[in-house]
Amino acid sequence: MTSPTEDRSPKLPRGWLRATIVSTIALAFVGAAAGFVAFLSQLRGAEMVPDRKADGIVVLTGGSSRVSDAMELLAAGYGRRLLISGVHPTSTASDISRTLPENQSFMTCCVDLDRTALSTRGNAAEARRWAEGRRFKSLIVVTSNYHMPRALVEFSHAMPQTTLIPFAVVGDKWREEPWWTSPSTLRLLLSEYAKYVAAEARVRLENFGIDLSPEVSEQPSGLQPKRPATAQAN
Repeated sequence: MTSPTEDRSPKLPRGWLRATIVSTIALAFVGAAAGFVAFLSQLRGAEMVPDRKADGIVVLTGGSSRVSDAMELLAAGYGRRLLISGVHPTSTASDISRTLPENQSFMTCCVDLDRTALSTRGNAAEARRWAEGRRFKSLIVVTSNYHMPRALVEFSHAMPQTTLIPFAVVGDKWREEPWWTSPSTLRLLLSEYAKYVAAEARVRLENFGIDLSPEVSEQPSGLQPKRPATAQAN
């Protein structure tokens, strides 16, 4: 007859669970750090003129000089029309043109305003509708350099058949000081990196038919959250 003592299974080494947890956390940290470095490598430190023209130009509101840079591209003939996506519902073309006096003539002939989009995903959805309505096959996408990776993820997913040409706007603060010396810029980059990873994960799941966050339909204007006239949480 076997005694209870002889029937015991061998115990795992003491501290095994703790070592496993520490190793997992360490690997996750290293992976996140490597991903952050890869994310930073996508950010341009200087503005570069597009190497070709496109059917249209889309600018995402929310960052310094995005709209003015997009207007300059339109004036230079890089696109036939410009969509300003994410404009406050109460803003008009004249409100925007007053901030861009040198390009006022283009506001009446060649600029469309999207007042529906509340997020980068919404920007991509509205840009798709705009491009499809005008049968545009190529778009120059204008947004801040730190926001461009996520914008391209959303735009590529929303319109896979459209050629996207990025124009990354580089802010004055980015030029004047290294990002690692500015706590506010570092926080912005970490936040944007987290959003970028989340967008990548959501898009990959959707490619497998798993939609965890269906696109929100257009809300009545009275229910839209308050926001500055030309600012977005992008």
